Amino acid sequence: MPGKKILMLTGEFTEEYEIFVYQQAMEAVGHTVHVVCPDKNAGDLIKTSLHDFEGDQTYTEKPGHNALINKTFSEAEKQLDQYHAVYCAGGRGPEYIRTDKRVQAMVRHFHEANKPIFTICHGVQILVAVDGVVRGKKVGALGACEPEVTLAGGTYIDLSPTDAYVDGTMVSAKGWTALAAFIRECLKVLGTEIRHT
Repeated sequence: MPGKKILMLTGEFTEEYEIFVYQQAMEAVGHTVHVVCPDKNAGDLIKTSLHDFEGDQTYTEKPGHNALINKTFSEAEKQLDQYHAVYCAGGRGPEYIRTDKRVQAMVRHFHEANKPIFTICHGVQILVAVDGVVRGKKVGALGACEPEVTLAGGTYIDLSPTDAYVDGTMVSAKGWTALAAFIRECLKVLGTEIRHT
């Protein structure tokens, strides 16, 4: 079976690990990941952030490495039928890209076409900006996103930091410490089998 095409939605200061680890893992097993950001072109760089819990009441934020945009946003907009799934990475990016009507239209396409939707950490903020996407779904995310999930008609699942949750073709997780489980469940939803011999 040929690899699948995944559209990754990012913005400036999206969580570093949730871009790099996810993209490289998917590409390692033969999938294509197009990393897009509103108004950015293939070859542009975006700044990323690195969030961690270090004993404070909330997470800390540090600068991450620059991430390469490998697909022009306006081109991806016109080619949504070519993608098998959408992935909403977390961090700070979702706070502002969720208000972009073009991003909302992209998410709506995947929702209405019943294609897989993957979300981690703050990525759920993109989904709750589109009516109906999380309604009736059980969704994991960073705890600070619980009120938004609930107000959008979803059920917030308080996952452990290393677990992922699957509800139909939606896969979610609390944050980057769950990337192994999250990626494993995304691969299952995509129909990817890894065999050890």
